[in-house]
Amino acid sequence: MAASASLSLVDTLKAFASQLIVWHHLTFYGPMSDVARPHAPGLLDWLADDARIAVQVFLVVAGFLAARSLLERTRIDLPRLVWQRYLRLVRPYAVALVAAVLAAWIARELVPDHPHAPAAPTVVQLLAHLLMLQDVAGIDALSAGVWYVAIDLQLYALLAGLLWLSQRAAGLALPVVAALMLLSLLWLNRQPELDVWAPYFFGAYGLGVLAYWMSQQPRRLAWAAVLAGVVLLALAFEWRSRILVAGITAVALVLAADLRHPGGAVAAALARISYPVFLIHYPVCLVVGAAVLRFWPDSVAVNVLGMVVAWLLSLMAGALLQRWIEPARNPAQRAAR
Repeated sequence: MAASASLSLVDTLKAFASQLIVWHHLTFYGPMSDVARPHAPGLLDWLADDARIAVQVFLVVAGFLAARSLLERTRIDLPRLVWQRYLRLVRPYAVALVAAVLAAWIARELVPDHPHAPAAPTVVQLLAHLLMLQDVAGIDALSAGVWYVAIDLQLYALLAGLLWLSQRAAGLALPVVAALMLLSLLWLNRQPELDVWAPYFFGAYGLGVLAYWMSQQPRRLAWAAVLAGVVLLALAFEWRSRILVAGITAVALVLAADLRHPGGAVAAALARISYPVFLIHYPVCLVVGAAVLRFWPDSVAVNVLGMVVAWLLSLMAGALLQRWIEPARNPAQRAAR
């Protein structure tokens, strides 16, 4: 009961967060939102400035799902696990990179001085992206959101590495994870120069890991109170809205069996395509935005409609990419993922 309720909430959170990220990039990068903004400044400013906080939901959920996969293992084969994670991430990621390069070329053809269409990538830039080292190497990103994929791989490898180190003393695994989570929440996450490395984000990710373990225990309410206390302690050191959102998400996952939340088939479908939508939406939005800028630069109605069309096309492109990622998996296998 608790496990199924938690996974249902995971679907709801992934579905909601992925839509917020698409709309955040639509409004943050423009150009369609620039024309529409005077007519809905509050909403579009919030989407451009604050909706990015949905990434914290992804971080917590990623930690939760990684813990579900890793904590029950009796043996951690670290190289194999990290390589499998890389392969799972890189297939749709590589497609999205190709789409971003093509979208940038189309955008430059439509609008030669387009402000958000990067120049043709160099071999070094492409290699850095395929290795997911572009931010560590200080190389400009080819698409929005690719930084998160690199961080996700780092976080998974870090968690698997911690579990591998403590596998001879299973009782130490969670205390070690909790210690690094606290170190991140209280110190590392307050050092912005570290934001290209996994430990900076391990506070939110570790909250997800512990939320999974706590959701499987009796007296979930007491464990949720402990987790909430940790978050309040971190906020007392320095107020960060991103940590508040991560904390609320983690506590909700612990209490999922006791909470009512929207869900169902729509949330499950949007959750299933959340990763490919996250990857592919920026190239789609770039091309739609460039076309609108080229042909209808001053029409408020067309620019608003263009934003909606870009969003819907992003969902369609994400669904197609998802079908390509998992062509052989049946619905039962996907649900058990």
